[in-house]
Amino acid sequence: MGRKSLKEERQREIIKVFYKVAKKEGYENTSIAKIAKVMDINPSLVIHYFETKEDLTYALIDYILERYLLIFTVEQKKGGTILDLQKTIEMLFSKKWNLLFDDGLFYTFYALAFREKKIKVKYKAILDSLRFTLATIIDQCNKANTLKIADPQGTADLIFVLVDGAYFYLSLESDKQAYGERLDYYKNKAYQILGIAPAISSTDSADSLIGGQVHTDL
Repeated sequence: MGRKSLKEERQREIIKVFYKVAKKEGYENTSIAKIAKVMDINPSLVIHYFETKEDLTYALIDYILERYLLIFTVEQKKGGTILDLQKTIEMLFSKKWNLLFDDGLFYTFYALAFREKKIKVKYKAILDSLRFTLATIIDQCNKANTLKIADPQGTADLIFVLVDGAYFYLSLESDKQAYGERLDYYKNKAYQILGIAPAISSTDSADSLIGGQVHTDL
């Protein structure tokens, strides 16, 4: 068990360096040799854990899923509340969510999904997991009679369609004030879809509601 834990720890370390190098130099310009150089180790050690750059890519995409799921802080066994739902919406439409993973790499991998079936499957797993977990919280609120949503899964899907479209558009926006105003606008649309009142009035205040549980640096 100890050896397995050490292996996982080293793999996670390599994945993090891969992310940082790819974020700085671009995915296409990142190689196992460059990763090894940053880590000050022999490239053979990286290859021992990840035989190819593609293997590293798959592992990083899996790691993305783990990080994105951190926004759902509610413990499913206890049941979701309206407050849990509000916290989730605040996080989804916050700077922390947008900074959770570099836009350039996210869309690079997204483009690769059209050429590589394995990446496509992994990306769909990420999106399906996020939608399912949000739908579960909505369903729990329904069962607690604090919400009346006829189609929790469809509603969760619609909100994530809004999230995905919003951040792609906002990634092109350089005006910080315009960015914040549009993000608030999209967030309020999500609240309208759910039929609940906003938790707070500004995305800049989301940290106080979320409690700083998600770190934006891999």
